[in-house]
Amino acid sequence: MGQLPHTAVRPVRAAHTAIRSGRPEARRPFVERVACWSAKYRKTAVGLWLAFMATAFIGGQFVTSAGVQQYDPGQAGRGEQILTQLGVVTPPTESVLIQAKAGERQLASDTARQVRRAAHDVVAALEELPQAAANIRSPFGRGGAALRAQDGTADLVTFTVAGPNADADATVLADMAAVHRIQAANPDLLVREAGDATTDIAANALLSHDYRQSEWTSIPLTLILLVAVFGALIAAGIPVLLAGTAVVTAVSLLSIAAQWLPVGSGTSELVLVIGMAVGVDYSLFYLRREREERAAGHDSDTVTRIAAATSGRAILVSGVTVMISLAGLFLTGIDIFTGIATGTIMVVGVAVIGSLTFLPALLSWLGPWADRGKLPHLGHRRTQARPCRTWAGLAGRVVRRPALYGGIAAAALLALSAPALGMRLGSPSLDLPSNLGVVQVLDDIQHEFPGKPAPADVVVTGQNLSSPAMATELAALRSDASPTGPVRGPVTTSVVAGGKALVVEVPLAGSGSGKVSDDALLALQNRVLPATIGRVPGASFAVTGNTAANYDFASTLDSRTPLVFGVVALLAFILLLCAFRSITIPLVSIGLNLLSVGAAYGLVTLIFQDGHLESLLGFTSFGALVPWVPLFTFTLLFGLSMDYHVFILSRVREHWAGGATAREAIVTGIGRTAGVVSSAALIMVAVFSIFATLQMIDVKMLGVGLAAAVLIDATLVRGVVLPACLALLGERAWYMPRWLAWLPGRRLLAEGAQPVSPAPAPAEVSAPAAVTAAVAS
Repeated sequence: MGQLPHTAVRPVRAAHTAIRSGRPEARRPFVERVACWSAKYRKTAVGLWLAFMATAFIGGQFVTSAGVQQYDPGQAGRGEQILTQLGVVTPPTESVLIQAKAGERQLASDTARQVRRAAHDVVAALEELPQAAANIRSPFGRGGAALRAQDGTADLVTFTVAGPNADADATVLADMAAVHRIQAANPDLLVREAGDATTDIAANALLSHDYRQSEWTSIPLTLILLVAVFGALIAAGIPVLLAGTAVVTAVSLLSIAAQWLPVGSGTSELVLVIGMAVGVDYSLFYLRREREERAAGHDSDTVTRIAAATSGRAILVSGVTVMISLAGLFLTGIDIFTGIATGTIMVVGVAVIGSLTFLPALLSWLGPWADRGKLPHLGHRRTQARPCRTWAGLAGRVVRRPALYGGIAAAALLALSAPALGMRLGSPSLDLPSNLGVVQVLDDIQHEFPGKPAPADVVVTGQNLSSPAMATELAALRSDASPTGPVRGPVTTSVVAGGKALVVEVPLAGSGSGKVSDDALLALQNRVLPATIGRVPGASFAVTGNTAANYDFASTLDSRTPLVFGVVALLAFILLLCAFRSITIPLVSIGLNLLSVGAAYGLVTLIFQDGHLESLLGFTSFGALVPWVPLFTFTLLFGLSMDYHVFILSRVREHWAGGATAREAIVTGIGRTAGVVSSAALIMVAVFSIFATLQMIDVKMLGVGLAAAVLIDATLVRGVVLPACLALLGERAWYMPRWLAWLPGRRLLAEGAQPVSPAPAPAEVSAPAAVTAAVAS
């Protein structure tokens, strides 16, 4: 073989030496040493893993407190935090709608009498429950005309849930029972309750149902697909065991972390599905290489060393990349992302640890038993580690005409990404399915009794709250209110927490969302309040409320998203630069990942924003995407795409380092990895698709986007665009400038200790002479 250029030096001689004699234990890389230790002391390693899981589980069970509360970003969050610290809470409000059934409204006089009688009964029943209902307002009291429909066929009774706010969900059950009794006594009417507490109960029940559904669906579905992939029952159970124990451990650790970090109730769903996906992925990668080397005739120690030195290192790099990507969510400074990032990083980290310790120990313990329980007509074929001739054949055609195939695939991905250019972000008025009973009642209340949007709440703290100067400026604030200006009337002020704070309610122009309301909010924050309350010495203010919370969330997300994108891409570039000792590969990797993310964005926009497939997926479009979904999709997909990317590229580099030409290495590497990548992608798509069957629209968006992106990434991107890019680059794909030779990670992937299996290469290429000589020696 001729002299290679200094830009792409292959460590062939080091590989030959390593194959012949092996390396001393002390000189082996850390991952290899850990795996070899776990395999040698397999009972101890398995025991330590189970003890780790049990300790985390028991620790999680002892956590009984509610944890850290989540707040909105910006001024809205500061206002919420101040009120919470002062013990100022707004009691949940409930409404009871009494109306005639749709087919009986023609008899208006009789119906009106029935409605009034039922409304009296509702008020009387609530008054008998002073421990559960307070501040009752009805059509029969002062200002009650606003609570009666003009034709008299609908009345509204409102009240606040009495008692501590923390117990509101339990307290309101007594109110609901009273309303149900009145409904039973009036079958010709509709007597229904909805409000803050009942909506919270419905949302919690829905989240619990969705979590149980994802739990009981993902594990059996994954197991069935793994049986089809491996053709053996024991081998199929190994990835499920690793992923399941990783999820249990991570969820338990998350409940402990929630005592110091803001973790939302829906985070466990994400931890479950992502933990199952990455746990199965990593197990598949490791098992594939272990089977391949065992079939090649290596002894158990050599099998463990080779699998750890190749797939084990690829798992480590992939896992670290996923965690780096998810850590980008911390840069937003938004509590909901902090909780999501914490949970998902935990489960990925635990899965990586298990893949490098528990998995080698278990495989060493089982030995050939891992392939027991073969299925008839499927087991023998599936338990053989063979290259995938279909993917190798496709790669062979792509590398012969890379510009053509790569150009067509890239154009298709860009076309799929095009709808994302019109992406709009927004939140539904209520993030619950429209077919839910409480949502339908709230819609009927809004239809019968159209209300104004909730006012902005200005929380005023500091000094001089009761001074004449404050009274003067509050009067000036009220005088700024006008029917046509950004601030509407009436402006009301309440003294709370024993005079420690003021809450000023300021109605704003607009519907509560949209440009008119946002402009009115900015006028209040930047012009009206600084010119009034802001002039009082020692006083400070923060604007909160629904309009302020939505605006602050969106503006914070807009300002931090470029930072997250840039930092995640930069850290991934550095990691891949060290891993592959190439400056070209990280650039290609980031570009391909952005193509995958763009395609996912385009599909989600087309489906959920534009309203396609509503009946099939069971949702109602509100004309936008939930703001947190695109950013989380980017960080997760950017990391998950690296799973397949690192696995394929590490194998390509291994063959290239063994003496194959650049194109031979591409075809051989893809032929030996594309099969397991396709299997892993199929399982991950199936697991993510479970999200699409759940009822929360934001989770449904996430599931569809992730499933589609993984499918596209594992097929079109890694099967066509990646080999096309590598073929066009040739030897330059592994270019590393001399001035970067000082970077760490020289032996991180496929450098020096990667024996090349003696299994035959795919039909598209012949085994390079250097590889043949290495195996023969």
